Formats: sequence, structure tokens, C-alpha cells
Amino acid sequence: MRIAVIGTGYVGLVSGTCFAEIGHDVICLDTDAGKIEKLKKGIIPIHEESLEEMVVRHQTHGTLSFTTDYTEALTNAEVILIAVGTPASSDGAADLRFVFQVAEEIGKQLTGYAVIVDKSTVPVGTAEQVKTIIAKNTQQSFDVVSNPEILREGVAVNDFMNPSRVIIGSDSNKATAIMLELYAPLSCQKLVMSPRSAELTKYAANSFIATKISYINELARLAEKVGASIEEVALGIGTDPRIGMGSLRPGPGWADRVFQKT
Repeated sequence: MRIAVIGTGYVGLVSGTCFAEIGHDVICLDTDAGKIEKLKKGIIPIHEESLEEMVVRHQTHGTLSFTTDYTEALTNAEVILIAVGTPASSDGAADLRFVFQVAEEIGKQLTGYAVIVDKSTVPVGTAEQVKTIIAKNTQQSFDVVSNPEILREGVAVNDFMNPSRVIIGSDSNKATAIMLELYAPLSCQKLVMSPRSAELTKYAANSFIATKISYINELARLAEKVGASIEEVALGIGTDPRIGMGSLRPGPGWADRVFQKT
């Protein structure tokens, strides 16, 4: 499949490169010309195991390319991923201006049916807003789905290639079929749900992980005071299948909606 990825930050670059790795033809777009020139030379702005080698190899094979030109990126694209930043605004809410700017540009450049994919972490209802913006700028048919990323910095390539599940928020049978084909090479559960459920699932997972990290850190302080071993306590509660061992290792807290391996 021909895939266009808008944004070459952590999510966009890793996702685009990994989609090439599993057999798709990928073009990544960014408005930062300097960044694109470096990527064309194999200069990677982030450190992820195997990422640099994959970027160089797939550019050599012609299955991965980089551009600043929307027309070049979107022509004949079957799936278009929006993977731009959603920084926190002054009141803590997600700033969606970059997502909406991309949606408007996609609408102006669409030449045929495509599935537009929200990869960025966005509030519930964003897919509907993106759909409205695109519809105002095109007469072409399209669908918008939510496909939240589940990547951890430092192990993002492994997370993409070996996911616990893929979440597909879609209200279109056609779009769902295309998304299932997109992820077919990955042997994991593909969970299809409504776009709003997919958007909320991302925040729900983040919140639950944050709760576990905060809880085990508080418990570590209590264990130190009463003379208990937090490692033994973590094992004792983590082997309960209702709780699980994930995120039960005390250490640094969490920040910026991104959770490291703990």
C-alpha cells in the first residue's frame, strides 16, 4: 500500500519507517526543510535501536522517501497518517492547531479516496473535527479513523513491530478493511471500535499506567518506612492476574503524557 505520513517527529518517523519495514511504500512529509534534508542523508534526530539502519536501507530500496511537498506526498496515497505534535496549551489542554492545519491541507490536496488516520494523541471527538475540516476543502470521498500510537521512547521500533494490540477507531467498513490490510503483517490483536472509543482508550491507558507508576512509588516510600522490601511487595501484588507486573517497578515518575518502560 502507498502510505503518506505527515510529521517526522517520534511517532511519524518511527511509524513511517516501520510501515516500510513490513512491506508498504511510504513517503514522509515535514515542513522543516532542514530536517528533511538530514533524513534524506540518513541523519536521524532521535535514537532508536535499528531505526537509522532501516531508514537508510529503505531509502536505498525506494520504499521510504522524504519530502516537504504535500502534492508529492499525497498523490495516490491510500492511507494518510497525521502524526504532528499536540503540545499542551497554557491551560493544559491539547493544542490541535497543527492537526487542523494538516487536515485543511489534506483536503486541498486529495485527488481520490483515502483513509485519513489520526496517530497523534488527541481529545475525544477530534476525528469528527478533522473530518469536518477536510470535507470543507474537498469533493473527494474519504474516511477518518483514529489509530492511536502505542510507542515508548527508546524501544519504539520494537513496540511498533511487536505490539500487544492495534486499536482501530472506525465507523466505515471500507476504512476498516483498509486498516486491517495495513496492519496484516503484524501478528497481534486488531481491536476495531468507534473513533471516540479509540480516542478515549489512548487516554484511559495513559491514565491507568500513570496511576500504577504513582502507586508503586508511594508504596516504595511506605515500604522503606516500615522495613519492607518494595521488590518483594511488587512481586506479591504483580503476580495477581487482576493487577499484573507492568509498571510496578519504583523509580522516576512520569511526565508529558509519555510513559517509559518501568
